[in-house]
Amino acid sequence: MCVERESAGGDNGRVIPSDALAPSADIRAHFVHRLNMALRRPSLWGDEAVLQLMCEDLLYVEGRAGAWAEQRAEWEARGAWSPLGAKGAFTRHLHLQGHEYAVASLYAELAHRAGWLRADRLLTGDEYARLRATVRDWTVERDRDWTDVTTAFGPPSVRFGGSDPRYGKALGYATADPADPVVTFHLWNGTAPGAAYTWPPEHTQPVLLATRWGSGPFPQSFAFTPEGERQRPAVSETVSLFD
Repeated sequence: MCVERESAGGDNGRVIPSDALAPSADIRAHFVHRLNMALRRPSLWGDEAVLQLMCEDLLYVEGRAGAWAEQRAEWEARGAWSPLGAKGAFTRHLHLQGHEYAVASLYAELAHRAGWLRADRLLTGDEYARLRATVRDWTVERDRDWTDVTTAFGPPSVRFGGSDPRYGKALGYATADPADPVVTFHLWNGTAPGAAYTWPPEHTQPVLLATRWGSGPFPQSFAFTPEGERQRPAVSETVSLFD
């Protein structure tokens, strides 16, 4: 079997024999690398459709072409999916600015379970147990910011978004065990809901709106800070735009 591929010189007629194609393991590694880049900087790679296509392609390479439909059905049953994908689900709970990072964190959970996620740091069992035991009370107790999160729990396994504190981002914490749910801290910076746009933003670094983990009903997977609770009524006014 042969396939046609355009050469560097623009020769569309050059035929590439199938035995010259990259090995399947190399193709998978290439897709895994690109997915991890897109998860970390989703705004540079495109919208949610890019993440979806990357995951679908990886599942196809692994011989699991039907698994994406199953994953989407699971998210939909949990309330983590809408007609506009995961973004529409997140708008029901979090301020609209920065949703690309929240969406990336959900796809990262799939990547973690599938063995695709390349973490910058993996929590030990003891670190993860302490995180899970304290994170809900720690989140709802008072307002927190980026520094508070990393001081309390260390560097994240994955940072969804850049290093500029003027912008929102999400921080994911994971272990080496795919069965352990990723714990994600959703951080926001920018203009408060209903307020006039200002730049630079009011906060010198992003503030924590909510922490999220688990595979149960999506609304129940969130724990909100006081700031996150203050923003929720304004957020709910935008939900009809995405349903």
